[in-house]
Amino acid sequence: MTDHQQPDGATGAPVPARIKLDPDFRVGPLNRRIFGSFVEHLGRCVYTGIYEPEHPTADEYGFRADVAELVRELGPTIIRYPGGNFVSNYKWEDGVGPRSERPVRLDLAWKTIETNQVGTDEFLQWCQRLDLEPMMAVNLGTRGITEASELLQYCNAEGGIELADRRAKNGHADPYDVRVWCLGNEMDGPWQMGFKTPEEYARLAEETARAMKRFDEKLELVACGSSNRSMPTFGSWERIVLDRCIDLVDHISAHAYYEPIDGDHDSFLASAEDMDRFISSVVATADHVAAARKSDKKIMISFDEWNVWFQKRWEGERKLEIRETSALIEDVYDVEDAVVIGSLLIELIRHTDRVAIACQAQLVNVIAPILTAPGGVAWRQTIFHPFALTAKYAHGVVLQPAVSGPGIDTQRYGEVGALHATTVWNADAGELVIFAANRDRARDLDLTVDLGAFADLKIIEHLHIADDERRAYNSPEQPDRVVPKPGASTLNDGRLTGVLPAASWHCIRIATSSRSEG
Repeated sequence: MTDHQQPDGATGAPVPARIKLDPDFRVGPLNRRIFGSFVEHLGRCVYTGIYEPEHPTADEYGFRADVAELVRELGPTIIRYPGGNFVSNYKWEDGVGPRSERPVRLDLAWKTIETNQVGTDEFLQWCQRLDLEPMMAVNLGTRGITEASELLQYCNAEGGIELADRRAKNGHADPYDVRVWCLGNEMDGPWQMGFKTPEEYARLAEETARAMKRFDEKLELVACGSSNRSMPTFGSWERIVLDRCIDLVDHISAHAYYEPIDGDHDSFLASAEDMDRFISSVVATADHVAAARKSDKKIMISFDEWNVWFQKRWEGERKLEIRETSALIEDVYDVEDAVVIGSLLIELIRHTDRVAIACQAQLVNVIAPILTAPGGVAWRQTIFHPFALTAKYAHGVVLQPAVSGPGIDTQRYGEVGALHATTVWNADAGELVIFAANRDRARDLDLTVDLGAFADLKIIEHLHIADDERRAYNSPEQPDRVVPKPGASTLNDGRLTGVLPAASWHCIRIATSSRSEG
């Protein structure tokens, strides 16, 4: 099948699926940092994305207020910056100080003329205004220990030393207190400026981490994992890096992008299966290193790049020509893409015991939930909605649901469950939220949820994303063509029942208390 030959709408009779929930079966507290995003100097993410001084809505700092409003609605908790491939040849000093004195450079990663009008101070102050936690990356491609340590001091040192005083001279006397730092980006990728062997990177990451923790031992450091699960270095890279760095770092990164390959939409809808196996593999490697070193250290995963990205449609960076900032990788997302994003979020929540951070790449314009027109409007893509609803309502403890139902056959992952679900229980607020996806393209699911372990049940809201026209997308002319709509579910005698249409994603909020609390 091609992209345009897939069936739209259910073609078979609904089939039963079941979830059983109990507040005593828990994965662990939800890590709210999994609702992160990513801002890189790539395409129009920064310039005419979050920043456009000539825009009618621009604030006094040159940042678009219409985009800021959408970012607040989207609800990211942590933002990774400034890359991405961009960071591996970035001189952070170029982006601080008077704008009129900042040099114009060639960014070798994306072959873009970088004006440096947005840099460290502008980004960190933008985060402060939007109440976002920053996650900074240091250049371990073309630079190293000294530059990383100096950037850390510029951001976090108290006044009285040169770098802190330089920050104060540039208009920000107080330290930014950035807590999370990435030690480079995708350093085993040949596309990376200064890419390295695992031994080379492990040694550099170890010494950089040691220097940064000499400044502040409570920093959270993210070591680079392999660039993706299909890399020949995957697995051995993580083992070698952690063998050197396990006592100095807290997280190791994972990156994954998904798309329908050769028209295989069944596997595409089941992309969370790959994410699950990816996470499990990295956890196994990290725990093996800890065991071999007789360490109790539990390395967490920073899944700091993930999204749907149609890489088959893109010619790659080798085809780029040196140019000013321009549109690049501005994929437009449809209903099916939104269902996949919702399912990937479910998977990240399911692994809250080992995934500490996750960043959807990227925030604006570049494979993003928000698109903008230069000088014009900003609008929500279809994938905006599952992220915004999940980030808004997922608070508390992640429960371990017992899920049963029909399977679907996929070329890439074998048989997988049609129903993909997780549940987050906020006992303090008295709210239980079920996030579920029907990954079957052909059949609706008749869902039954056993809530007998809970009391005082009432449906607050059931929203879902589904459409008979699965290629539907949002545009400036139709910005609300695809939005969450009310779903069909009812509660009776401790059981929730409802229909999950084929290829759909759901957020079901229930007011409740646990019987064990009474």
